[in-house]
Amino acid sequence: MQRYVNVIIDGATIHAPRGSSVLDTAIEYGICIPHLCHVPYLSDLGACRLCIVEHVVGGRASITTSCTLQVQEGMVVLTNTERIRRLRRNIAELLVAQAPNSRAIQDIAVRCGVSEVRYPFRHADCVLCGRCVRACNELWKARAKGFVGRGKNRHIDYPFGVRPDFCKQCGACVQLCPMSIPPCNGPMKPGEEYLCGQCDAQLIISEKAPGSCTWCRLGDGFACGRYAGARSR
Repeated sequence: MQRYVNVIIDGATIHAPRGSSVLDTAIEYGICIPHLCHVPYLSDLGACRLCIVEHVVGGRASITTSCTLQVQEGMVVLTNTERIRRLRRNIAELLVAQAPNSRAIQDIAVRCGVSEVRYPFRHADCVLCGRCVRACNELWKARAKGFVGRGKNRHIDYPFGVRPDFCKQCGACVQLCPMSIPPCNGPMKPGEEYLCGQCDAQLIISEKAPGSCTWCRLGDGFACGRYAGARSR
C-alpha cells in the first residue's frame, strides 16, 4: 500500500508518495525546478546541479539537489528564492559556456534567466550529465560505457576506449544525450559561439509566477520531467 507524507514546497502543502524525490513531486504539482541530468525512469545523481533548492530545517536552510532529496513528513523546501535563482543562473551560464552547441543547454540557460555569458566558451561535446551511462547500465544492463578519470580529465568512454562486443548499439545513449539536438540556427563554429536566447518569449506567461511550470517548450531538448511524466500516464 502506497504511503504518503505532507511536505511544504514554496508555501504549498503537498501530499506526496513516500520515497519520491522533491524534484518529481514539484514537477507533478506544476512547480518548475529547472533540471538537465534528471530522467524520470533512471536513478538520480545530481550531476548538473541545476535543480538545487533550499531545504529548511530548524530555521536554517541548506542547499541541495532536489533530484536526490527524498520527501519527508513536514519538510520545508524553497525552490525559487533569490539565492537559488542567482546560483542556478551561474550554473546554467557555466553549462552553456561549456557546451553552447546544445539546444537543451541553450534552452536551460533561457529558463534560468541567463542574459549574458561571462565565461569563455569551450565548445565541448559533453557536460558529464551521465544520462548515457545510466541508460546503458540501468535500462539495457549492458554497462558498455562509464565515467573515466577524475577532475578536468573526467570523461565518458568505453572500457579502454574501445566499443565492446556487449554494447547492444541500441542508441539509447544518443537519444538521451542533451548534445544530440543542435541549436535552432545550426551548429556554431569554434570561436563563433554565442548565447542564443531566441526562446525568451516562452517565458512571458511565467513572469508573474517564475516558479510555476507553464508547459513551455524549453524542455524538448532534454525531455523535461513534466512532459515525460505526462507521456507515461
